[in-house]
Amino acid sequence: MSTNQSNPKWEIIPQKTALLVIDMQNDFVEKGAIMEVPKAKTQVPKIKELIKVCRNNGIPVTYTTHHTDPKLCALEIYAFPHLISAGMRSGTRGVEVVDELAPNPNEYIIKKHRFSAFYNTELETVLRGLKGSKEGSDAIDTLIICGTVTNICCESTARDAFYRDYKVVFGSDICSALSDEIHNATLANMEIFGRVLSLDEIFNNIIK
Repeated sequence: MSTNQSNPKWEIIPQKTALLVIDMQNDFVEKGAIMEVPKAKTQVPKIKELIKVCRNNGIPVTYTTHHTDPKLCALEIYAFPHLISAGMRSGTRGVEVVDELAPNPNEYIIKKHRFSAFYNTELETVLRGLKGSKEGSDAIDTLIICGTVTNICCESTARDAFYRDYKVVFGSDICSALSDEIHNATLANMEIFGRVLSLDEIFNNIIK
């Protein structure tokens, strides 16, 4: 459940909302993968249901995938030295979105080389061009964030969205980290940058 029920801040308007699915790719989700986040696999059914509900309610869905190149991401390699020779490489199965969450042909996949999905990518351009498919839709001003890793790419993207004046909905039970302690610490931070909501709370706000 959300911890900010006494301060709802702003309402979610489905016609102005988009879903960002962060890095639910094989190198993070598959069992035994080089960057496996074990909880990510267990959350695939919830995220799949969220994607379905968003599509059915005219909420655009956009994906990100993380790509590592030792020549371009030296400090990332320093933090994760096991990536120096393999993993997260463009053109490999590891950077593809898991089959269960496969994008539709008309949905965008943002390829990124840094933790934030906004850094040196076309995400801002894509979001400016997106509109909800329902009557009365308008420019996107609210982003629902789910995926992995909670405290790295999800949090970095959420903070950058806030800095760009997007309203951030951070999924409390549809983001995954390597430990509950780290995950919960990020949720506490996110109360400042947006609204932290469970999947059920998100559904209550977007299903009209």
